[in-house]
Amino acid sequence: MSKRILLITQNFYPEIGSAGNRLKNIFLMLHRKGYDVKVLTTDPTYPEKGFYDCHDLWDEEELNSQNEKFIRLKVKNKKYAFNFLNRLFYYLEIMFRMIIFIFKDKNKYDLIYVTTPPIFVAFAGIIAKFRYKTKMILDIRDLWPDSLKGVGIFKNPMIIGFFKRAEKYVYSQSDHIIINSQGFQKHLQDQEAKLTFIPNSARREELPRCKTRMSKEFKVVFAGNLGLAQDVNVFRDIVIRLKDYNIKFMILGYGVNKKELEREILERELNHVEFIMPVSRKECLKIMANCDVGIATLNNSVIFETVLPGRIIDYLSCRLPVVASVSGYSKELIEREKVGLIANTKTSNEMVSHILHLYNNPNLVESMKQNCGTFIEKNFLWDKNILILDELIKNTIKKGN
Repeated sequence: MSKRILLITQNFYPEIGSAGNRLKNIFLMLHRKGYDVKVLTTDPTYPEKGFYDCHDLWDEEELNSQNEKFIRLKVKNKKYAFNFLNRLFYYLEIMFRMIIFIFKDKNKYDLIYVTTPPIFVAFAGIIAKFRYKTKMILDIRDLWPDSLKGVGIFKNPMIIGFFKRAEKYVYSQSDHIIINSQGFQKHLQDQEAKLTFIPNSARREELPRCKTRMSKEFKVVFAGNLGLAQDVNVFRDIVIRLKDYNIKFMILGYGVNKKELEREILERELNHVEFIMPVSRKECLKIMANCDVGIATLNNSVIFETVLPGRIIDYLSCRLPVVASVSGYSKELIEREKVGLIANTKTSNEMVSHILHLYNNPNLVESMKQNCGTFIEKNFLWDKNILILDELIKNTIKKGN
C-alpha cells in the first residue's frame, strides 16, 4: 500500500515564485514515486489573489487532473499585505484554519511534510504530527524571523526574541529538517544531525531545448519579486545607463516596488525596457531561455548572505549567465562554477561594467552557458534530488513504526 503523506504549505501551485514552485515539484515527484500525497494549502494569493483569475497560470495538466488531492482553505484576508501587523493576522488566520482542518480530518498519514516560512504553518505541522501520531519533516526555504528582519519589516528586539524562541521550538519538534541553501547550516549547527540539503531545482522536462536565437538583440532579464529584499535602485540605474546600447531589458516582475519602477521607466521614456505581466513557470522559462543574461540583486543585509535565491537557479536552468549583486553563499557558488559575474561593491557601476563585458564578449557568454548546463545537471535536478528525498522519507517513516 502507498505511504500517505500530508504536505502542509501556504504556497502551492499555481502560485508564482520559488516557494510555490518548490512545493509543486515536491508533490509531483513524490506522486510519480508512488506516494499518496495530499496537500493542505490555501487558495493562491501570492503576491495578489487577482492574478489567479487568469486561467493561463493553471497550465499544469498533471496537477489540474488531481484537484481532489488539494485541500485549499479559504482565507478571509484577501490581500497579501506588506504591513507587518496585517501580515501577522493573515498568517495567524491561515494557521488556525489549518489546525481546525487537522482536528476535523479523519484520515491517517504515515508522514507530515511541512514547509516554512512563515513559521506559523510549521506550528500547524506540529499539531498534525501529534494529532496523526506520526513523524514530521520540516522543509526550511528561508530563515525566519531573520528574513523579515533583513527586509526591515520589524526590528523590535522583544518580537524578534519571541519568534527566535518559537523558531527553536519548531526545529526541536521536527524529526528531520531539509534546507534549500547550504548557507543555512551555520545557523542550524545545533540541529546538524538531522539536516539534509535539497536545493530548489528544475525538472529535466522543464529545461529549455537548445535552439538558434532569432534575434540579434542582446537581452537582459530580471525575473521575480521586486520587493523589499531586492535593491531596485541599483536595477533602475542599470537600465538608465544602458539605454544607448543595443540591449533590451525584460522584466517579469511583481511586488511592492514594481509600480514605482514602472512609473519611472515610463516617465523617462526608456523604450528598451519591456514589462511582462506575471506568467506561468512554463512561459517564464521560455522567455528567459531566449535571453542572454539574468540579473539578481539583494540589499546589503547580512541576513541574505545565507540564501540562494530561486531566480538564480531558474536563470542557470535556462543556461543564463548571472550578473548579480549578492554576497555569501550565492556569490561563492556563482564564482566557483563560473556561471556569472559578481558586483562586489553592489553598485550599478560594477553591474553595468559586467553586463557590457558580456555584451562585448559573446564567446564568454557561450562558455558560461555551457557551465550553467553542466552545473544544473550535476546538482540541481529534481530527477536526481528526489532520490535523496525518497530515501529520507522512507527512513523517517521507518523510525516511526
